[in-house]
Amino acid sequence: MRKIGAFIPARYAATRFPAKLMQMLGDKTVIRHTYDNTVATGLFDEVYVVTDSEIIFNEIVHNGGKAIMSKRSHESGSDRIAEAIVDLDIDIIVNVQGDEPFVKKEPLQKVIDVFSDATVQVSSLMQVLTNPQLIEDPNYVKVAVDVHNNALFFSRSVIPYPRDKEAAAKYYEHIGVYAFKKQALLDFTNWPMSPLEAAEKIECLRYLENGVAIKMVVTEYMGVEIDTPEDLIKAAALLK
Repeated sequence: MRKIGAFIPARYAATRFPAKLMQMLGDKTVIRHTYDNTVATGLFDEVYVVTDSEIIFNEIVHNGGKAIMSKRSHESGSDRIAEAIVDLDIDIIVNVQGDEPFVKKEPLQKVIDVFSDATVQVSSLMQVLTNPQLIEDPNYVKVAVDVHNNALFFSRSVIPYPRDKEAAAKYYEHIGVYAFKKQALLDFTNWPMSPLEAAEKIECLRYLENGVAIKMVVTEYMGVEIDTPEDLIKAAALLK
């Protein structure tokens, strides 16, 4: 029986919105919404927040949750999780972003189910993007896929570029929920940051640059990702 764990990387000092995970959203902090909703899916044998912050650690543990303190500083959430899972008995790791408070069961189920294909090493989520303003927004990471829904490239730029306006290209937003086989994640953390990853600041490009396919799964709207104070206002409206 394979063992599946959800790990929520949680950094306190976010660049665009410092301490965003500790902001109140209704009667709970953002990070507690994410943790509680992940547990509530019932999909996981274990759920942990992995953090560099005693404030976030205490917020989870003092409210009955499980958390792991990082021993080292990390460039990415995947690196942070890799340190935490080295000695854990776990087969599939799901990386749930700490700033995704409206976690739902169905998308996470989809990202786990693709591992029924033994060749899949890494999977992730995407949703159709139709708003031209968001397609052009570098805060929205876009992904282009092949006919089998394997990722071809991730970018903050517009991909594909609509040189032919009649071609009716489909745009996908990458949603930062990943699932990995344990060894794939450990391999990731042993590779140096790759050139495309460094340029785009998109960690999953490290897999593509090292020849590891990422199976993408289409999902419906995930809610609001908290990147800015404006996002927190949107999330509060959605909560109501």
